[in-house]
Amino acid sequence: MGEFAVIGRAVEGRTQPPTTLLGPGDDAAVVRMPDGRAAVSADMLVEHRHFRLDWSTPEEVGRKAVAQNGADIAAMGGRPTAFLVSLGCPPDTPASVASGISDGLGRAAEALGAGVVGGDLVQADEIVVSVTVLGDLEGRSPVLRSGAREGDVVAVAGTLGRSAAGLALLLAGGDRSAAGVSELIDAHRVPTPPYEQGVAAAIAGASAMTDISDGLVADLGHIAEASNVRIRIDRSRILQDPVLLDAARSLARDPWEWVLAGGEDHALAATFPKGTDLPEGWSVIGDVVSGADGGGGGVLVDGRPWATSGGWQSFDAG
Repeated sequence: MGEFAVIGRAVEGRTQPPTTLLGPGDDAAVVRMPDGRAAVSADMLVEHRHFRLDWSTPEEVGRKAVAQNGADIAAMGGRPTAFLVSLGCPPDTPASVASGISDGLGRAAEALGAGVVGGDLVQADEIVVSVTVLGDLEGRSPVLRSGAREGDVVAVAGTLGRSAAGLALLLAGGDRSAAGVSELIDAHRVPTPPYEQGVAAAIAGASAMTDISDGLVADLGHIAEASNVRIRIDRSRILQDPVLLDAARSLARDPWEWVLAGGEDHALAATFPKGTDLPEGWSVIGDVVSGADGGGGGVLVDGRPWATSGGWQSFDAG
């Protein structure tokens, strides 16, 4: 179809929020930032590394790209308002694939009250979806990773381990229609971050927050390191997920590997000052303590370091 025809199909009929003063079609978009500041994040999806088109539809790939970027804004306590998308494709990519990814992106953004305001299309050796998101802090201070303090409670919002379980089921093959299987596979194909819980946590006074993209232990480790504290997780306080447990039994896997180190759920983890009235949807799973000898850093699970998988690594040897 050519670059401009594909771009034309991608933006046709898309709805823009009131913050978009000038959408796609010019050399640059113009967006309004009522707060005077913009929370900005960027992420990429690479074919065969982050998605496979024999597992996911193009629309699901687009929706996943919005989820993993929008969750970063939610983790700062903001709301996504605008997405910039660059798409790299081999020259023989069917137009339906490019259009499907664009449709998924556009619809997912609009569901958040945001818009896809621009981007680019280039030739590449494989499909690459690169997204930059802008977010509105609505006058609040951003919730950083570095704000956790001794005595805080640790809480999570959203599901844990479902994306990793879905990936394990896809890799194992077998009957995808079995009870609960499709539910977990869907969680891997299209994560559902608890966007509103990020805003609610910021309003409630969360001291630190992050989205769970690399795994619960790994991402809480980022908070521990940035805040120079130690975090303790109590597994007895993490709600059991019957669907996850069934999948673990069927694959002879330890479900805690998925829950603690799976990644890509894009749930939220935060610390709150002790005594805070936590917003609905947040569950306490641990607390914040000083590190060894008064120092900081590290995450303990039931009093011990989690010595197995350390979570997702972008440049692992596997």
